[in-house]
Amino acid sequence: MFARLLTLLAVLGLATVSAHPQNLESLPPYKPDQKITGTVRLFGTPLAGLVKVWEDGFRKYHPEARFEDSFPTSEGGVAALITGVADIGTGGREPVLNEFLGFNEAFNYDLVDITVGTGAYDIKGRTWALVIFVNRDNPLTKLTMKQLDGIFGAERTGGYSGYKYMPQAGRGAKDDIRTWGQLGLTGEWANKPINTYGYANTGMTNFFQLKVFNGGDKWNPNYRQYVESDTKMVTDEANSSYHMLAELAKDKYGIAWCGVPHANKFPELKLQPVALAKSDGGPYVLPSRESVQDRTYPLARSIFLFIKHPPKQPIDPKVKEFLRYVLSREGQQDALNHKVYLPLTAEVVREQLKKLE
Repeated sequence: MFARLLTLLAVLGLATVSAHPQNLESLPPYKPDQKITGTVRLFGTPLAGLVKVWEDGFRKYHPEARFEDSFPTSEGGVAALITGVADIGTGGREPVLNEFLGFNEAFNYDLVDITVGTGAYDIKGRTWALVIFVNRDNPLTKLTMKQLDGIFGAERTGGYSGYKYMPQAGRGAKDDIRTWGQLGLTGEWANKPINTYGYANTGMTNFFQLKVFNGGDKWNPNYRQYVESDTKMVTDEANSSYHMLAELAKDKYGIAWCGVPHANKFPELKLQPVALAKSDGGPYVLPSRESVQDRTYPLARSIFLFIKHPPKQPIDPKVKEFLRYVLSREGQQDALNHKVYLPLTAEVVREQLKKLE
């Protein structure tokens, strides 16, 4: 099966990557700036146990440091900062509008979200990458992000960046893509409608809107919504993500976004997901563990630690030192060894370290 897939990729000219172990040598090694004592309070999600792993690694350098953890839900990380019960919020998803806005209203400056890892590739429930699938009879192999917006989105006047509504994120109805012919398919496909499938309101949906709609929230009117299977959100299996994929397997003109671990349960879907390009002209990248980790795949996701950083004031030394460890070669090696989330690239680490200045 793997050899057949590689041959198919070569024929199609789609980008893939070699499955070499991730090299973290380009990341900065951890060197303590100062001795840390006292307690750091964290609130939110344990990130599948990774936060505890980071704490243990940090204490090897700062044995007098202590951690006070409360991990009821990912939804509580930003709220805990607002109410003052935490020094660091933990999150397995991007903050939403009300969290950005509520934080600013409480402190009159903006929330700082630090990307501390890349989401999983194929582990259900672990900030998985969004993947595009079509019916097995569909000849489509690749899309740009703009085309993805045209398929799933609709005319809009703007989109949110944090809590600010940005008119430059708007687009007109002329960019709508509603038939397969608009994507270059010919013959019987040319005038057939594109039927869209995906999730109802969740963290994954918020991410899709941020990345594909540039923060907008207007969807194709025929968009069919489902919720994650095997969760408390399901009240009727006809509204679950597994049912969605079963429907896609029967719908010749359908397209859906979901996760690799979900689609793996449906071998009757097209073997290969759709390759995506960030801009016109490519490269078109297929989802894989490696392309998600190195972020060449456009719909790779992130996990976060949230902090307070008043303008022109230093960050709490305990918080800053812990984040420096998490973003170091040693901290990212912890993530790699943990085998749930994926480590960051050197470029992303540099971007996040700048937020601590």
